[in-house]
Formats: sequence, structure tokens, C-alpha cells
Amino acid sequence: MKITKACQADFEQIINIENTCFPPNEAASPEAMRKRIEIISDTFLVAFDNGKVLGYIVGPVTNSRYIDDELFEKVIPNRTGLPTQTILSLAVAPKAQGKGVATALLNELAKVSRVQGREIISLTCLERLKPYYKAHGYVDEGIAESVHGGEVWYNMTFNLNN
Repeated sequence: MKITKACQADFEQIINIENTCFPPNEAASPEAMRKRIEIISDTFLVAFDNGKVLGYIVGPVTNSRYIDDELFEKVIPNRTGLPTQTILSLAVAPKAQGKGVATALLNELAKVSRVQGREIISLTCLERLKPYYKAHGYVDEGIAESVHGGEVWYNMTFNLNN
């Protein structure tokens, strides 16, 4: 498995995984995903094996501790000096699930974030995913203000200085 920055050539495989892994009310639009590849490719990582996209992780950097719903729609270039790396999507193709792809993507994003001088990684997840993120060192910081997709989300953070 190889992890690289996303590029537009990966778009079709990425959007197929997004639409397979997330219900329509949660999935990123094709337009939003194209903009993320174009504008924040430094924090849009893709796992490959034999030319196939296995999964990806993406999110912009921000000054806020937690994800704001606006981040799901509006893509702003990453700037230096901001403390928080976010994760808007972490998705793995069904055939590649359970093989360590998501863990490898989380670890690689943490590595990139440390190099960029970030302090924490922040994400929101559904209650059923909290144990997964806790097992990877994330801390549950309670119910998020997010109303994305009409779901109840939980703020999870990972301290990059540990």
C-alpha cells in the first residue's frame, strides 16, 4: 500500500468510495470533493494498491478546535500557523475494510500535521464510531454543534504533541 496526496485523476474512485461509505445526507458533493482535491491536496491523502484507490482522508486546517459545518461546503486553502487539522472524511472501499487502511491514513495525516506544526486533529463522528477513534488515541469531547446531515455528531480530538 502506498499513500500519496490526492490528484484530480483520483476523483472518480474517490467519489465512488464517498458515495458507497456515506449516505446521501452525509456524503460530500462531487463539486466539494473536486475543490478539496484542487485546493487542499496537502491534507487530502489517498491510499493505493495496484493503481486502485483503497481509501482516503481529507480535511482543511482551521483556527477552531472543532469542525464548523461551513467547512463541509466552503474550501479555503490551508494556511501556516493554524493549530487544528480537521478530518471531514475518512473512507475506505468496502473490499479494503478491516485491513489497516484507515489506521494507515490516520497515522499518515498525523505525521503530515506534525510536520506542518499543527497542535491537534479534530473530527466529528457518529456515536457508533467513537470506540474506533478512541482506540486510535482520540478523546471524546462531547456532542458537537454540527447538524451536518441531520445527525448527532461527537467532537473527537487527537493531541499531536504526545
